[in-house]
Amino acid sequence: MSKSFRLALAGACVAAGALAVALIMGGAATPRIIPGLPDEGALTRWALPLSKLAMDTAGVLTVGMLLMASVLLPNDKGLLGRTALTYTRAAAWGGLAWAAAAASTLVFSLSETLGLPVTEVLGGDELTSYASQVSQGIALTLVVLFGAAIALFSRGAITAGAAAGLLLLSLATLLPPALTGHSASSPNHGLATTGVALHLLVLAVWVGGLLVLCGHGLRGAPDLGVAARRFSRAATWCFVGVGLSGLFSAVARLTTPAELFTSSYGLIMSAKIVAFAGLGVFGWWHRRRTLPGLTAGRSGAFVRLAVGEAMVMLVAVGLAVALSRTAPPPLDLPVDRAFELLGYLLPPPITVAGLVTLWWFDLFFAALAAVLAGLYAAAVVRLTRRGDHWPAGRTVSWAVGVLLLVLATQSGVARYAPVLFSVHMAEHMVLSMIVPIFLVLGAPVTIALRALKPAVRRGDRGPREWLVTILHSRAVKVITHPAIATAIFITSTYALYFTPLFGAAMEEHLGHIAMTLHFLVSGSLFFWVIIGVDPAPTKLPYVGRLLLLFVTMPFHAFFGIALMNMGTVIAADWYDQLGRTWGSSPLADQRAGGGIAWAFGEIPTLIVLIALAFQWYRDDNRKATRADRRADARAAREGGTGDAELDAYNEYLARLDRGGRGLDKADKE
Repeated sequence: MSKSFRLALAGACVAAGALAVALIMGGAATPRIIPGLPDEGALTRWALPLSKLAMDTAGVLTVGMLLMASVLLPNDKGLLGRTALTYTRAAAWGGLAWAAAAASTLVFSLSETLGLPVTEVLGGDELTSYASQVSQGIALTLVVLFGAAIALFSRGAITAGAAAGLLLLSLATLLPPALTGHSASSPNHGLATTGVALHLLVLAVWVGGLLVLCGHGLRGAPDLGVAARRFSRAATWCFVGVGLSGLFSAVARLTTPAELFTSSYGLIMSAKIVAFAGLGVFGWWHRRRTLPGLTAGRSGAFVRLAVGEAMVMLVAVGLAVALSRTAPPPLDLPVDRAFELLGYLLPPPITVAGLVTLWWFDLFFAALAAVLAGLYAAAVVRLTRRGDHWPAGRTVSWAVGVLLLVLATQSGVARYAPVLFSVHMAEHMVLSMIVPIFLVLGAPVTIALRALKPAVRRGDRGPREWLVTILHSRAVKVITHPAIATAIFITSTYALYFTPLFGAAMEEHLGHIAMTLHFLVSGSLFFWVIIGVDPAPTKLPYVGRLLLLFVTMPFHAFFGIALMNMGTVIAADWYDQLGRTWGSSPLADQRAGGGIAWAFGEIPTLIVLIALAFQWYRDDNRKATRADRRADARAAREGGTGDAELDAYNEYLARLDRGGRGLDKADKE
């Protein structure tokens, strides 16, 4: 029996034991059976959490194997090495196990939902209906389909790019079941949904990466030191991400800290906190002791400590599954439809003071703003310490863009945007036409390329090489083409508001995040084409940029006019459910939003014109300076002015002058 197999067996026993203890402690294993009511039976009560544990474990192992193949192990100019290829092949089996465990979870979930033994739900049509019509069933069906796709495509993945794409797909596959559980029904469902999504993603990278790294070390496979150092850097950020996202998830479900010790849900969460603290100690010891020893060729201590850390992680995975099977403490919530939809009570009539003071914390965009600001600041500090110059104007521009992003997504604007279409439209215009301008002028790609260090091994891919590869990819070339970027910028607005997409996006928090993120990304693509400082696959001349700007902006004016002339309310069901009794009618507010869209185009147009004029002026100066330098160098070599055209013209004038003097002499003679 190999060491890796013994590790897997021990890990499975540890995770299952932690799950069983937590289920008993939380009461989910021994519910109160009321005579006369449906009962799914003991088999489902135990098999369902075990199936979920198997599904989650297969998922994180698949993530870990693809992470090892695409990022942790070195590659040769984008091609996977022999060891990395073994992990992509193993990921194919992991995806297959993931799909099988999800299918088992689907059957047992239906048994629990109907309150029938599993033998009675297999022969009917209920399984098909559950898998295609109920949110939990649809989520598990997606896992089955995506897991099968990962198993299929991993067999043929031979490049680091293909493995990285499968890694992203596997991370996305983790989300559907988690987002249809307690988080979707939490009173602060926005914070809970985002918190559990971020928590799950970083935890999967952390746990999966460490488990596969342990197996790599036990097998004595090559490049353990390289993989361990790379994973150590990623694990530090995963530790921070897991801690913060877990904190926000707890805040969304618990009303007081005392519930950590007075409720079954809180006790299991407290056990997870203890495991998390233990993992922090393991990570600190790794950095202090075992990584230096690994660099010196002593891998035994690292592997032993990593195995112990993996066991603690698997305990945490078991506790997480048990937590998903335990109901949070009951909350005394107001019977209010607006509260159910928004996660907060309907705000008072809109005022300037309300927009300034009624802030609403959106975890996703707060995290996005923190990452954008932190990475840019770190890059500026690195360049400064290295003695390189970075223009202060670009830093100020980036800071203004991030600040406007925070104001648009966290202030009272974010609280009133789901309630009033006019405020939503103002937020839309800022996020798609103001924030991207300042972010693009900050030249994030240029500073990243200058600040990131090349990979230590020639031909390998570090962060800088991955960024260059993405910039040169066919997908980026397509979406950054001026015609495509402009089409996305224009047509997406019409497609969103003149189809049912807007109403569907407002109903779900994830839909709202996707819609808001699309505003930001589509605007950034368009203004990158117009005033982008960073290198782009397709560069327009300045005259072409001006024409593109003046051709595009009227479409937003036409959109605003169309809104003002509409006689029906967009997403009427959403606004009717809110029950707003103050302010103008939804139709009048919609027309006000159309007026904002119609008039707003002048502001970004003016900013872009100023930026274009400055860039054009500086570009002409640089060209003139380069021409003067070439002329001076030529003059030093060949004499004359150094300008070939000017020298030819001067020679022509000299010939005319000599010819004129000859004619004058002939006349005199």
